[in-house]
Amino acid sequence: MSRKSSRSSSSVERDGDLIDFVARIWNKTASEPYYLLHFLVFFSYIPIRFSAAGVLSPSRSGTLLIREIQAVVAFCILTVIKLVREETWETFIANTFFFAKIFLAAIAFVMDYHVALWYTLAFLVIYLSAQQPPHEGLGDLNHLTPLQLETLLTEGNTSRFWLVEFRASSVSSCIRTSSFFPELSITYSNKRLSFGTVDLGLFPNAAEKFASSLDSLNQLPIYKLFDNGTEVSSLSEVDFETYILSPSLTKKHLCRHFELDKLLLDYVNGK
Repeated sequence: MSRKSSRSSSSVERDGDLIDFVARIWNKTASEPYYLLHFLVFFSYIPIRFSAAGVLSPSRSGTLLIREIQAVVAFCILTVIKLVREETWETFIANTFFFAKIFLAAIAFVMDYHVALWYTLAFLVIYLSAQQPPHEGLGDLNHLTPLQLETLLTEGNTSRFWLVEFRASSVSSCIRTSSFFPELSITYSNKRLSFGTVDLGLFPNAAEKFASSLDSLNQLPIYKLFDNGTEVSSLSEVDFETYILSPSLTKKHLCRHFELDKLLLDYVNGK
């Protein structure tokens, strides 16, 4: 009897977690303009498709159906590949939306080029008016102003090592990498190594001092490791693409470049 009750209670808990997850996804979709506008534009294809079915000739309808099936299959394959390869949900969502826009515009062009132009205009409006929201999860990060960072590095009575992310909340590449730096801070933060982030979009005058190699904020994020207040290593997405030939930074590459595993082992061993 107790086993049955425990099983039923665990199933109720799982159902409750699933409902809570779906509710959070729906609330985020409804509250964030970026997701809501994409949702409305994508699903507008359904009434447009039904309206076109009564207007198009049988041969045109048959061609459109074939193209729709091909587009769905190709989109699903690309989505699965991206789901396996991407480290962050932000990057996965951005890439998924990008492919969905291409396929939707292509199918709309088969239907009528006026519809394709309408979708192109709608996606352009979304791009100009709404921005993908950054990651808002947990992390052991210090959100710093440039003055606070300079004070921490010069006082010398804080952590020996500081790994600092210089970012801008308006830059798409920073949004796509906004989750893995907090995740790294949870794993590697200790009394000798601290993680900080500085939004140079809020302090553009400080960009020249802390990121002098920047031509524009669009080249962010940049990661710098400080040892006793002195910069000892840095890595940016621009430098990364130059010598690693990969489209974006990952947690694995940050760990390798800044030797985070070694720093953690040194701390554990008291070195």
